[in-house]
Amino acid sequence: MQLLIPKSALPDSDHAIRRLGYALHIDRRTHEKSYARRFGRDLFPRLHLYVEEKGDHYSLNLHLDQRAPIYVGVTAHSGDYDGPVVEKEMERIKQEINKTIKQENRQIGD
Repeated sequence: MQLLIPKSALPDSDHAIRRLGYALHIDRRTHEKSYARRFGRDLFPRLHLYVEEKGDHYSLNLHLDQRAPIYVGVTAHSGDYDGPVVEKEMERIKQEINKTIKQENRQIGD
């Protein structure tokens, strides 16, 4: 699931994403930066968020990693890109970001 937000809404995206309960995640193979939010002590399942700059916006791409990859060297996993858990989390993210930009009288994702 994807959400576009103005950069002005998240002047410090790393800090804002961490305030949402996500931890920085660096892929060991590709060194790609993303964020993960666990449901408990186990690594999986977890919410996985990618933040990409697109002009004057950030693109937030969210999915649910159900489990780790099965085979060594394979990046495929059991991921949900929509569904109630992902939709509920994206709605929570929108609400939290909207709280930070309320002074500007703008809402995102409507």
